Amino acid sequence: MKFIHTADWHLGKLVHGVYKTPYQREVLEQFVDLIKEEKPDAVVIAGDLYDRSVPPIDAVNLLDDILFKINVECKTPIISIAGNHDSADRLSFGSSWYKHSQFYLSGKLTDSFKPVHINGVNFYLIPYAEPGVVREILETDKIQTHHDAMKAIIGKIEEELNPNEPNVFVGHAFVTGGETCDSERLLSVGASGSVGAELFAPFSYTALGHLHSPEAIRHDTIKYSGSLLKYSFSEAKHKKSVSIIEMDSNGRFTHRSRSLLPAKDMRELSGYLEELLDPAYYEKQKCDDFLKITLLDEGAIIDPMGKLRQVYPDVLHLEKKIDMVDQKSKQSFSIGDRRERKSELDLFEQFYKEMTTLEFSDEKKSVMASVIETAVKEEMPV
Repeated sequence: MKFIHTADWHLGKLVHGVYKTPYQREVLEQFVDLIKEEKPDAVVIAGDLYDRSVPPIDAVNLLDDILFKINVECKTPIISIAGNHDSADRLSFGSSWYKHSQFYLSGKLTDSFKPVHINGVNFYLIPYAEPGVVREILETDKIQTHHDAMKAIIGKIEEELNPNEPNVFVGHAFVTGGETCDSERLLSVGASGSVGAELFAPFSYTALGHLHSPEAIRHDTIKYSGSLLKYSFSEAKHKKSVSIIEMDSNGRFTHRSRSLLPAKDMRELSGYLEELLDPAYYEKQKCDDFLKITLLDEGAIIDPMGKLRQVYPDVLHLEKKIDMVDQKSKQSFSIGDRRERKSELDLFEQFYKEMTTLEFSDEKKSVMASVIETAVKEEMPV
């Protein structure tokens, strides 16, 4: 049995004012070509098909088009669930008759935990649901956290689960120990949004969505596919891919990845403005990527964004390293430090270093000593 595991398409995503829909279409067309090449027995989409509960019409049309190509044109079964960004009600529309073409879409959690059987493998589809929803469905007051909710759901599944058959769990959750990034929405405040990896022990493979890196967790049987594209600069070093799983009748599986490559990447650059605008440097760069640029220059610069965009048209974020370091230093400067019994010059030197992170040279010290001396003399009574 071969299936492709993907998740977190976030169709309709807006990143730094840029709608990603055209780039998502480009990559999803690659995904359809990959399906034609690999000929899997099923495609698993583990939540967050859309980026918001009411997606833009272009995103709706894109999802409709791609799912039709996968399910109807490629004749490939689809197993999909709603994630925390999706509207469970909207995704549930039509699910009863989708099944006739082997499109299994679980938008809303119910009290039925029957698996979908495909080529000898049992797929358990568990869409994202808040603990309160699970508490109401299972009619128990013991569920307070996401861990409690997942434990209760898997307990229900285990009542009829056959451990002698391959069983795959499809869910959307934050597993304890997973590495997060900026574009993921918190499921809950503190640790109450996480679930323990030990809960998924009954399953041969756990296909998860929510965390955007395929390396978010290192576990033998629990896997995140990662997001379709990079959706924040905290993902700049991610290698986006889909997972190809080939599973035997005993539940043993092999895992390999296939990359999907957008025409425009999200990358980070850093350097001095003069260096970045030097043809010897930028001619070696892919200048039309979406970029975050960190300038190393210390002084004031007139219109750096305008200058950079003449070479790099899609600079989405610009910052100066010195400003970042200054901000950190300001946070460490305490009133207690200022109250120490030090000379005016010593106090100013400490203040200068902590506010600018620059060295207080002998030349600066001499100038400041002269200024302080003059100020003191002017304040002395005649």
